[in-house]
Amino acid sequence: MSLQDKYRSLIDQANSAGISNLQVTEQDNVLYINGTAPSAQVKDQLWDTYEKLDPEMRSADLVMNISTSGGGQAEQVYEVKSGDSLSKIAKNYPGVSWKDIFEANKDQIKDPNLIHPGQKLKIPAGS
Repeated sequence: MSLQDKYRSLIDQANSAGISNLQVTEQDNVLYINGTAPSAQVKDQLWDTYEKLDPEMRSADLVMNISTSGGGQAEQVYEVKSGDSLSKIAKNYPGVSWKDIFEANKDQIKDPNLIHPGQKLKIPAGS
């Protein structure tokens, strides 16, 4: 079985998910998948599929280099003001939910209901 056969469902998913500049090459018993995903969510879905195909990711026969275009939006930083909540902040960023902000800042937020003035939060690009 070739590596392209082994990872056919992943390649098909990449094609149907709108990965631009998709390149699939096989070299020295390693399959390389390169391209640009329209969002981080699509990229994560590809990694989820890969994990199902190789649960412990030990085969060492796939290199997936997928970047995200994020609709041309870069991640932004927001400084928390008195009276802010994640929901209130999210309303200022179309396509971004309070959960997206929480997930992007888990390194500094343990409880989504406890944010403090002066905190600098990463705002992920909207989908």
